[in-house]
Amino acid sequence: MEQTVPSICRNCLAYCPILVTVKDGRAMKVAGDPQAPAFDAYTCPKGRALPAQHNDPQRVLRCLRRTPQGGFAEIASGDAVAEVARRVQAILAAHGPRAIAMYTGTGPVSHPAGANIARAWMRAIGSRMIFSAATIDKPAEYTSVALHGNWVAGLQTFETSDTWIIVGANPVISKSNGAPLNNPGMRLKQACERGMKMIVIDPRRTETARRAHVHLQARPGEDPAILAGLIHIIIEEKLVDEGFVRVNAQGLDALKQAVADYTPAYVAERAGVPVAHLLEAARSFGRGKRGGVVCSTGPSFSTHSNLSYYLALCLNTLCGRWAREGERAPYPNVLLPAFTPKAQPYAPYAVKSDTPMRVLDLHENASGMPTAALADEILLGGAGQVKALFCLGGNPVLAWPDQQKAEQAMRELELLVVLDYRLTATAQFAHYVIPPPLSLEVAGSSQKVESLKYSGVSRGYAFAWAQHTPAVVPTPAGADLMDDAGFFFHLAQQMKLQLEWINLRGQGPNLESPTERVALDMTRMPSTEELIELSCNNSRVPLDEVKKHPHGHVWDIDVLVTPRDADCTARLELGAPIMMQELRQIRAQDAWSPRADLAHPFLMVCRRANHLMNSVGQSLPLLNDTQETPASMHPADLSTLGIAPGALATVRSAHAAIQVRMAADESLRPGVISLVHGFGGSIAQGGERAASVNRLLNMQERDPISGIPRMSAVPVAVERAPSPG
Repeated sequence: MEQTVPSICRNCLAYCPILVTVKDGRAMKVAGDPQAPAFDAYTCPKGRALPAQHNDPQRVLRCLRRTPQGGFAEIASGDAVAEVARRVQAILAAHGPRAIAMYTGTGPVSHPAGANIARAWMRAIGSRMIFSAATIDKPAEYTSVALHGNWVAGLQTFETSDTWIIVGANPVISKSNGAPLNNPGMRLKQACERGMKMIVIDPRRTETARRAHVHLQARPGEDPAILAGLIHIIIEEKLVDEGFVRVNAQGLDALKQAVADYTPAYVAERAGVPVAHLLEAARSFGRGKRGGVVCSTGPSFSTHSNLSYYLALCLNTLCGRWAREGERAPYPNVLLPAFTPKAQPYAPYAVKSDTPMRVLDLHENASGMPTAALADEILLGGAGQVKALFCLGGNPVLAWPDQQKAEQAMRELELLVVLDYRLTATAQFAHYVIPPPLSLEVAGSSQKVESLKYSGVSRGYAFAWAQHTPAVVPTPAGADLMDDAGFFFHLAQQMKLQLEWINLRGQGPNLESPTERVALDMTRMPSTEELIELSCNNSRVPLDEVKKHPHGHVWDIDVLVTPRDADCTARLELGAPIMMQELRQIRAQDAWSPRADLAHPFLMVCRRANHLMNSVGQSLPLLNDTQETPASMHPADLSTLGIAPGALATVRSAHAAIQVRMAADESLRPGVISLVHGFGGSIAQGGERAASVNRLLNMQERDPISGIPRMSAVPVAVERAPSPG
């Protein structure tokens, strides 16, 4: 029997509504849902490949345990939990809770409750060693808000703006920051047709940049200089919203002094962009009535990411780009609790905690524990050494910097448990592999997307959208699967631990509504539906009401921004000392140029691909027809190097070298080579042609707060690969 049912794609945090064709209990086809309002029946290649993922013949369907010979043997899920519990208890007894760490990648995006239960288990054993991909993806989303503060009512929305600045994002291809999540390509097209003056800062003329009013095709790594230059122009040309700044901000004089030397002429020469383009960008933004500045992985992967994100927030504040009193609130909440959006700041807060790492002079910070230090924490002996790692839907071997060190760390662990649906480059090193059900096999809701508003600014749905989906296909016959929530709940049962579910509604100490704490009944594992209900406690629209709309629904929630509290003393910070010092340090340094490093005359930048979600998808023939690392350069550079399009090339950093398959790309700035992030395999698996970008990276140059290393704008040499044999 064949039927078509509505559901939610949970490959990424857009959560697009989809229609799934199901035949004899198997997903056969995924398409966009034309009955879902506001999404225009949109899907991307990754979403349409969900049936291939679910029916992948290489999918792991039963738990695996490493054998003494180095391979894997199947083990019943209950036995795996019992064995892991015994090994964890032994490590706790010998080394204490700091020896147990957890790393969460993007995999739990598919599961509504897994990470929350996993964190509850970590709290129950007393370990703070909780790491996530957020600290090596966009940690500055959190650190910049801690330094600058945020706005209770939120940023002005893309849909209502007449000017917008996108830094290092290409939302047409990757639904990250920059544009609305609901069919971003269509939303960008509509914005340009209504006259929005969009400014894009990117070293490549991306699909998004082609629609820009101004494209600043800057030298990689110069985002802070460009943003400082835009601020310089806006201050000098008196485009500051003085009334807004006077009431809501402080530190303007310090910022003005710090950007004084970032003149248009200096920034243009340093970043390699025309002065006229800088002036037009600043004037378009400053003279616009409504708008916003948003950053994404481009400036995050390059150097000085905290500063880039911080200066973007400063631009928003200087021009008063926050939702004002009497306006419709941009993030009204549907499956989150109702709240009062006020026209006032959230105060800045401490960017570093008192919890130090043992290595690299790093601390727990506003973005979390610094993941870039975790390999060193595993390898460094002595008190506090990490002995066990639980990896939830992440792939450290392809994500962490310095792949050789990451693989060495995986080998050194006494216990590595990987929760993933396939034998990833990291799972190859695991002692236990616990396969979860995939997204179409579990219930879900759109609440996780609403919660993005607690991660920086301009995230999530800026309209009152909500959807719930039950599981639409059963798990495969004969499978023994266990989702993240079930694994950690049963692990807690084995260890006789009490778990506490926490609903945290805010960022840092700034809470939108009170934190909820619920002690779980440890005699019975709650169902996924029950955990979704827990996460939706006190929602503005009851979950049962949302369930009545299987294709999703846009609610008519007209919440207006209320006035500033009379006793509010909070101010947005324009002159954070640590950021002003960094601005002065950058200005005192010479800009990087090819002449500065004759051995590495090109800059390597990372990019995302429309058909891959980090490392997920590259094993599916439908999404990836090559096992060779793809790279692109401007045709003029390839000609100078004597490398033909389609030929193999060697890319060499000061740290390591990899081989790539080269393509010509006229949209790239000359002097730049672009590689897909998250692609490739492990060194242990061999094959230099399927190499990961992170083989080229190390921790010598890193952010002092989050620890994120330079992962883009990396100086490299490029040359023809030697002939085989």
